[in-house]
Amino acid sequence: MGPGGPRRPEKDRGSPEGAGERPGESGPDGEVRVIDQSSPAELDSVVVRLAFYAAVMRIHVVDAFSARPFAGNPAGVCLLDPGPWPGDRWMQQVAAEMKHAETAFALPLEEGADGDWGLRWFTPSVEVALCGHATVATGHVLRTDRGVTGTVRFRTVHSGVLTTHTEPGGTARESRVALDFPAAVVTPAPVPDGLAEALRVAPEAVHSTGDLGDLLVVLPDEATVRNLRPDVEALDALTRDAGARGVIVTAGADRPEAEYAVVSRFFAPAQGVAEDPVTGSAHTALAPYWAVRLGRDRFTGLQVSERSGEVGMELRGERVALTGRAVTVLEGDLLV
Repeated sequence: MGPGGPRRPEKDRGSPEGAGERPGESGPDGEVRVIDQSSPAELDSVVVRLAFYAAVMRIHVVDAFSARPFAGNPAGVCLLDPGPWPGDRWMQQVAAEMKHAETAFALPLEEGADGDWGLRWFTPSVEVALCGHATVATGHVLRTDRGVTGTVRFRTVHSGVLTTHTEPGGTARESRVALDFPAAVVTPAPVPDGLAEALRVAPEAVHSTGDLGDLLVVLPDEATVRNLRPDVEALDALTRDAGARGVIVTAGADRPEAEYAVVSRFFAPAQGVAEDPVTGSAHTALAPYWAVRLGRDRFTGLQVSERSGEVGMELRGERVALTGRAVTVLEGDLLV
């Protein structure tokens, strides 16, 4: 069995009948209506309908980094059929239609490839180089839809080979998924002009995050992170000028006894995402930064967006293990 695993039975799309006869279609009462082939408008209408229903693809909406629906970060997931990638424009249009922060497209690869699946991520406006929560969602869908558990290797365009490990068990709707991502290189950086004005609070420190492309901004405390109300338009202009993907704001937990050690939020208006509910990729920078501050390599982060979500982090040298739960909230057929 290849990496795609067992497929759901395809819907019966009918078969050609009456070869040599004039084409027909069923009317609302089941009768066969003869199509007027001399009418271009009628033929065009039929062609559009046949093209629309020619292929049915499953699409899923999954809340990642949460064990309950309507929390964490929602992602669209499309498991593609084997073969070449669909056109970029089509994937971008699907992502725009889904309107989630990211929609993931996974393509089964041939035996012998350096990955089991190809994986790409699109926001409603652009393709992105890395997305943690949509990768968690994809690992979850591979388990619930294809029965794939254990380790899966994803070949990506910009981030090399990434792996997920989905634990067996779970339920028909909920999984626990671990990601293995490269750790971001976090280094001190000067405070960009206009950052304090855009955030409406003075940062304690700013760090660059290497290839991740985010600004990591340290704020005084958890309450400041939770209550932050930035000027999103100003952040959009600032990140574009800086060539940054987005802005991570973070602080340590206010209560030492809390189940989480650090809090964060993530803003990426230049990528079409004013605020991301839970951002797995941002934790590839939070993990090495806070490992030094906390003096330990394993801890939990809470992203304190309106939806909120928890991300387990473990720094392993130049890699980061990110762990989170995922739950399916919607499954359907993509008809285009």
